[in-house]
Amino acid sequence: MSTPQESPPVVDAVVLGAGISGLVSASVLLRQGAQRVVVIDEYDHVGGNHIDHSSGGYTFDVGSLIFQDDSPLLAHFPEVLPRYVPIEPGWARLNPQGQVTHYPFSIRDDVLAAGPAELARIGASAVAGRLGKRRQTNAREYTEHLLGSRFVERSGLGYYMQRLCGLPPELIDVEFAENRMGWLADQARIGRLVQRVWRSRTGSPEAVGTNTQLARPREGFAHLYQPAVQRLESDGVELRLGAEMHSIRKDGELFEVDTDRGPVLARRLVSTVPLERGLQLCGLELPGAPLPTVTLISLFFSFHGERGFDPPILYNFSREGAWKRVTVYSDFYGRSEGREYFTVEVIGDRVHGSVTEAEADFRTHCTANGVFRGDLVLEGTHVLANAYPIYTQGSGDRARDGVRRLKALGVETLGRQGSFQYQPTARVSTLEAEAALARTPSASA
Repeated sequence: MSTPQESPPVVDAVVLGAGISGLVSASVLLRQGAQRVVVIDEYDHVGGNHIDHSSGGYTFDVGSLIFQDDSPLLAHFPEVLPRYVPIEPGWARLNPQGQVTHYPFSIRDDVLAAGPAELARIGASAVAGRLGKRRQTNAREYTEHLLGSRFVERSGLGYYMQRLCGLPPELIDVEFAENRMGWLADQARIGRLVQRVWRSRTGSPEAVGTNTQLARPREGFAHLYQPAVQRLESDGVELRLGAEMHSIRKDGELFEVDTDRGPVLARRLVSTVPLERGLQLCGLELPGAPLPTVTLISLFFSFHGERGFDPPILYNFSREGAWKRVTVYSDFYGRSEGREYFTVEVIGDRVHGSVTEAEADFRTHCTANGVFRGDLVLEGTHVLANAYPIYTQGSGDRARDGVRRLKALGVETLGRQGSFQYQPTARVSTLEAEAALARTPSASA
């Protein structure tokens, strides 16, 4: 005679996803009074898309990840602060004229150097943009309203937007542009532009923030987040990493998450995994095509020679080249056996998803523009699906519909993935998680 299996104990909350949003959610839930929280992730590591790659003496990141010592993330996990590496990053861009110049744009190189005739056209275009594009529906109209079409073309901003999303700017919803490029509205203010013109003529430096810029330790993200994991576990959080999730169902007031390691019963469920994955687990689906997300190809290079620019971060605003950003990690951690090393980011759709094509395109573009002249060696690659969401026309409304469907079941969705929001930094992800969970009273209160 078989013995009936006992039901698993009921926990206060289960969190899907162990990225920044998931870890912060667990911390917030503990502060709200939860005693037992289970965090489940199909990745075998915490940090989500905070991924590093090591090859010999080189250490790379997937993406360009910079933190600050005043980040609200550290209010939850102060233990990780001593593990960061203080850095002094700088940003530059390769513009359509083949110059390495100031990021995000330069009054001197993008405007004053254009000559009197083009300067007049840029000015007239800016006025026309402010007067004629007051209602914007896509990213191109958004930028041209703020800066004018002539400046968008000369600065290369439109080319960069296409590299950021893998789509022409006119196909990118204005909502994404406002979320991702909201800083343009501040940069385009008349007072700010006057300040830039004055600095370009006098050589005055721009104001520098008071916070300290940080990179993860050379040992990688696992080493960085280890103290946070230890503290969460000591406070009653169980992390189930590398656990495949099969389904979610609601039984009365309880959620049951079925995994390959057995079910989890919880009074509250917070999802930070990709929105459509959360819907799928709940037996729901979003009508229409899949929500558009970026697949990010990272190329890891070592190099010896003349790189052709000084700042550690270089953006591609030129007309050619599929790559969008270079981050020189040897500027943060030191060279390895005399060689520099860096990550190149390429949107997969720009190169038909081909790592080989991405590498060949980058090498060709470097030769044409005089950067990385010397011994350039590919040390590895990484392909990341669902790197971040993008809004094509109508996808924001469809995503909100998906969030509403999950909310109707009592599932709380948040984060870059869970609520299909572009969140560029750990700071934003932390604040969004705090705000989202504050709107729902604790189930154990």
